[in-house]
Amino acid sequence: MKGFRYLEGVATLELDQALCIGCGRCLEVCPHQVFEMAGKRARVADRDACMECGACALNCPVAALKVDAGVGCATGLINEWFRERNIRGFGGSGSCG
Repeated sequence: MKGFRYLEGVATLELDQALCIGCGRCLEVCPHQVFEMAGKRARVADRDACMECGACALNCPVAALKVDAGVGCATGLINEWFRERNIRGFGGSGSCG
């Protein structure tokens, strides 16, 4: 879903760079390229691309990342994406409510 955007300014994603060890795991698991390396540590490059799936926080070996996984309404966004492309069978209205 290249170019797919979440709502601006609402992602709960937090990165404690002081804890980051620069392993790059967050870059590997993030489906929306939210992170990039800045020197030897990760940094949030595009917070508004975060769909709050929680993959980064679950895979961070030092717990430098926190996100309220599941509150990002990813299912609603995905259903809306499919609905816009006239792909049937996924149900839902595409709304977050």
